[in-house]
Amino acid sequence: MPKFFVDDAIENEVVLTGETASHIARSLRMKVGEEVVLCDGKGTDYGCIIEKITKSEVHLSVAFKTPSETESEIKISVYQGLPKGDKMAEVVKKCTEIGAHDFHPVIMKRSIMKVDEKSAERKLQRLRKIAAEAASQSRRGIIPEVFPFENYEKALENCECERIILFYEKGGEKLNTVLKAFKEENVKSIAVIIGAEGGIDESELALAEEKGAHVASLGKRILRTQTAPVCAVSNILYELE
Repeated sequence: MPKFFVDDAIENEVVLTGETASHIARSLRMKVGEEVVLCDGKGTDYGCIIEKITKSEVHLSVAFKTPSETESEIKISVYQGLPKGDKMAEVVKKCTEIGAHDFHPVIMKRSIMKVDEKSAERKLQRLRKIAAEAASQSRRGIIPEVFPFENYEKALENCECERIILFYEKGGEKLNTVLKAFKEENVKSIAVIIGAEGGIDESELALAEEKGAHVASLGKRILRTQTAPVCAVSNILYELE
């Protein structure tokens, strides 16, 4: 059953317009009487029946509502060192599918890519659209927030997660050891720090340790910057869910 996010309040009847209506009517070629799921982006799903399709609208009636079963109690915030090219989009897409709660693109000392204010806003809106599409495809109960681009020091200072794990390419604690302690402490929010292509500078490592971060390893092999967060989020949710 297709799933779509809606911005407006969902009541007994819903009228969809724009891209969502077009996707249902033209791309999916759905018909009157077929069912879709609408989500309010706050963890509640609504089972709906298509009642009427016009050139620009899709009319639905709500048959039932239920809490989304796809959201984890563990909230993972991905602090990704800003990579070059389209790699940040790949990180947002894949980690949204897996279950990341939100994303913080951070400008680190070894980030190759530089962004000005104008291009940053354009890139941010695109990343948010990718998060919304991936959340719909993977039947999430929320659309993960993608926060504005921010320098590493400020992002770390503002981090409010219960625990922080910095994944260091030169090694660190075994991840399963760290997560075993988190499980015993019933930790529910974790910040994951991943370096850009050039890795993490020693001064950035020191700042994270001052903040109380655990320095961990993802194994003996060096992963690409867009692979590391996917591996990290997968392992954390597997161990703690």
